[in-house]
Amino acid sequence: MTRKPLLLFLNNAPLVLFAAVFALFGLLSGKFLEPQNLVNILVQSSGTGIVAIGMTFVLLAAGVDLSVGSVMFVAVAVAGKLIFNDQPLWLAFLAAIGVGLLAGALNAVFITRFRIVAFIVTLAMLFVGRGFGLWVTNTRAMNMPDAITALGASKLLGIPVPVLVFAAVCLAAHLVLKRTPFGRQIYAVGNDAEAARKAGVSVTSIFFAVYVICGSCAALSGLVSLTQTGAVSPSFGNQKEFAAIAAAVLGGTSLFGGRGSVFPGTVLGAVLIQTVENGLVILNADPYTYPLVTSGIIFAAVVVDSLRSNLLAKLGRRLIRVELPANNPGDAVPSYRE
Repeated sequence: MTRKPLLLFLNNAPLVLFAAVFALFGLLSGKFLEPQNLVNILVQSSGTGIVAIGMTFVLLAAGVDLSVGSVMFVAVAVAGKLIFNDQPLWLAFLAAIGVGLLAGALNAVFITRFRIVAFIVTLAMLFVGRGFGLWVTNTRAMNMPDAITALGASKLLGIPVPVLVFAAVCLAAHLVLKRTPFGRQIYAVGNDAEAARKAGVSVTSIFFAVYVICGSCAALSGLVSLTQTGAVSPSFGNQKEFAAIAAAVLGGTSLFGGRGSVFPGTVLGAVLIQTVENGLVILNADPYTYPLVTSGIIFAAVVVDSLRSNLLAKLGRRLIRVELPANNPGDAVPSYRE
């Protein structure tokens, strides 16, 4: 019984952490709670949130993708080249999404067909993608036309377009994971790939799909970030893979696979990271403390995830007891309970 309140806290730890951080910055500075600042937090977290949603699919299947930052860079580099060659925006954006799909498919092929560890494959793709992006851009920054930044600053029904794109991706991902057989199969593979295979799930297809989804989300995230920055720099997307993993873990997605959610989980984690950075800026904190504070929060989230995994493993052990049927006490029937 004493474990139940602890489990309740651990399962809601991301929400508790977010509420604590939000209240702390609100008390320290009145500017933090201004409506415009809150909107800015949502806009600024949209890029990280989209790539983190793709990362969530991979983590749920007990995988990892370290190449998302480089995929973002290559996608916007290709889009930037097309824009500079007077190609329409829709074609440039479509090409960028295609780059993300291709990168995800390449990761999936090496992981599923050649049986190479996902960490090694995606780490190699990180360097290959970064190098290819630098080759495309000639290691120079490409400033986008005003139409790109105007798109990022535009609003629809009073809501910034980046936030709308973030919300649309979040809704689609949430419905896929929670309302479709494909989503349930992802959880099954993450919990126990061998058991899922014996149950008839195509584990190879699931792995292939989640990496393709992650690659496409990385490309879309790059486009959303491009509309806000207005330039493709050589450092574009650098270390975004760590922010994506951090957002997913902060939102309660397990690094061991099989447990987590896009909403409110990963969305909450992405907004939390941006909230911390925004709050530190408003408080005029030393910039060198930013990674220290963020890493401290991430470390706390990983510890909570580990505690939650251990506790769930203990609570999930089935106890066998013997029940005597009322009509025939002589026949003992084993039954199982949590």
